Amino acid sequence: MPHKLKGAAPGLLCVAIARPDTGAAIQAARQAQAFADVIEIRLDSLAEPAIAPFLQAIATPLLFTNRPRWEGGQGDGPEEKRLALLLQAVQAGAAYVDIELNSEQAAVQGLCAAARQQGGTQVIVSWHNFSETPGVAALTDIFSRQRSSGAQIGKIVTMAHDFTDVLRVLQLQEEAHRHGFPLIAFCMGRAGMISRLATLELGGFMTYAALNADEATAPGQLAALELLNCLKSFGHAD
Repeated sequence: MPHKLKGAAPGLLCVAIARPDTGAAIQAARQAQAFADVIEIRLDSLAEPAIAPFLQAIATPLLFTNRPRWEGGQGDGPEEKRLALLLQAVQAGAAYVDIELNSEQAAVQGLCAAARQQGGTQVIVSWHNFSETPGVAALTDIFSRQRSSGAQIGKIVTMAHDFTDVLRVLQLQEEAHRHGFPLIAFCMGRAGMISRLATLELGGFMTYAALNADEATAPGQLAALELLNCLKSFGHAD
């Protein structure tokens, strides 16, 4: 699929889909194909989570996420079952899977090892804080742990209360560039909305958007077409 972003913004646009019914989620993903580089399927939102139906129906690269409640998701079942779905996605050849940095270390390492063996899946190791943005030292430590995790891509997303929070998170892109480690880094909340665009200008690997304003999966998440219209003003969107 051709890149939807062009010019000086090399990052990807991921549209997040979080619907309770598999058929409805596939329908939404099909709508997103027109403007998404990657489509995130939130398994934790599905009443009956599955991998194969999405891979069979959607040609756009898919990212499977199964977010637990302890990191802002809806998943509240056994941890073994939650992680087994991510392993299933790897084995089925999904383009990306997302696993939380604060998952059991053995689980993170095992998923990364399976992805390397499979060869077709990139692992995103993520860390979210829905209440605040930590200080520089804490953020740098999280980034360092992500680099050491075995994953190919890091993701750090925090709640911003003012511009200083946003600047601390976006500054991580300089560190990521120095180490050659792809990083997704931006902020949630009203103060963080600008970072969802700015992260691409600063070399961020990917930013996230909703299919529409009513289906945002995080505070401050923009609708995809709204985000693309903003990027057009910078000359980066087709």
